[in-house]
Amino acid sequence: METLQSMLKHLHWANQRILETLQNGAMENKQANNLFSHILHAEKVWFTRLIGANSSHLPIWAEVSLESCVEMVNQNHQNYADLLSKLSNTDLDRAFSYKNSKGTEFHNTIREILSHVALHGQYHRGQINQLLRTAALEPINVDFITFKR
Repeated sequence: METLQSMLKHLHWANQRILETLQNGAMENKQANNLFSHILHAEKVWFTRLIGANSSHLPIWAEVSLESCVEMVNQNHQNYADLLSKLSNTDLDRAFSYKNSKGTEFHNTIREILSHVALHGQYHRGQINQLLRTAALEPINVDFITFKR
């Protein structure tokens, strides 16, 4: 539980760092904004699934304004913090059924899903950092170890 809590705190910290970079206007890049929106939408989709609600109506690749991203970053953080506060270690290893956006059913543990949520965003934040580098800007350090320091 402690590791997952730390990973999800890192997720929020890293999202905030990327958001601040996109907000400061150092780089106006539709692709970066789209990737960041995707991270936040995916977090919402997975949370919706984890609470047993239907996520099929939620977008996964829909660009939203940076103002909306601020709200989504904070709401996602609150949602996951609340969820984790209600879970026990035993709950984490419980099998969980959900359907993807195409309606295909899958089974994973809650631990696996939360690990995926934490790791998925890091992949796309790396893509955003590559776009920063391509624009001759300094990438944002969102490494887990930096967060832990």
